[in-house]
Amino acid sequence: MTKLLPLFAAALVASAGAAAAGGFVPVVAETPVTAPAPAPVVITPQAAPSGDWTGLYLGGQLSFGQLGYERDDGDAGEADLDGAVGGLHAGYLRDFGRIVAGAEVAYDWADLKVDDEDEVTFDAGADLEGIARAGLRLGYDGGRVLPYATGGYARANLSEELAGSGEDSADGYYFGGGVEYAVTDRFSLGGEVLRHEFDLDVDGLDTGLTTVGVRAAYRF
Repeated sequence: MTKLLPLFAAALVASAGAAAAGGFVPVVAETPVTAPAPAPVVITPQAAPSGDWTGLYLGGQLSFGQLGYERDDGDAGEADLDGAVGGLHAGYLRDFGRIVAGAEVAYDWADLKVDDEDEVTFDAGADLEGIARAGLRLGYDGGRVLPYATGGYARANLSEELAGSGEDSADGYYFGGGVEYAVTDRFSLGGEVLRHEFDLDVDGLDTGLTTVGVRAAYRF
C-alpha cells in the first residue's frame, strides 16, 4: 500500500500538468451573421399637369397656307398662292370648369407663291405678305386636352397696292378651330385650321386664305 501511494501521487501531478498546459477549450456555438435588408426604393412619380388653363400665354405657329383669288362670275380665271405662313401669338384664357374662354392676338408672315399648275388669266394685283388677327377662343376643358373654336377680325398686308383699289391692305375676318395639349403646366402643343376671308374692295373679286398648321405656347 505504501508503495502505491507515490505512484498515485505522481499520476495526479502528471494529469494536473497536462491540464494546466492545454487547458479546457469551451465549445462556442457560431452565431450566423444576417445581412441587413436593403432599404425599399421609393419612386416618386412626376406631378401631372393640373389641367387648369387659366392664365396668360405666348407662343408661335407655323402653317401651310393657300390663298385664292377668284372672280365671282368664274369667267376671268383664278390664282392660288401656296406656301409657308408663320408667326407669333399671345392671349389669355380663363378656365370656368368645363368651359374655357379667352382672347388672342396673332401675326403671321407669309411666303406664298403662285401655284405652277394654275393658269392665271387676270392680274391678282399683289402678293400676301402678312396677316394680323384679333379674336376670341372658346373651348372645352378635357383636362390636359383643350378642343376649341376661334374667330374674329383679320387684316391682310399686301406687297403692293391692289390693282383696282389702290390699297395695300384688306380687312376681313377669320374662323376655325383646333386642339391644344398640355405637355406640362407651362408648355402646350397644338394643331389648328383657320379660314380667312378678305374684302379687297375690287368689284367681283373674292379672296380667301386657308391655313393648316401647328402651334406651341408657354403659359405664365
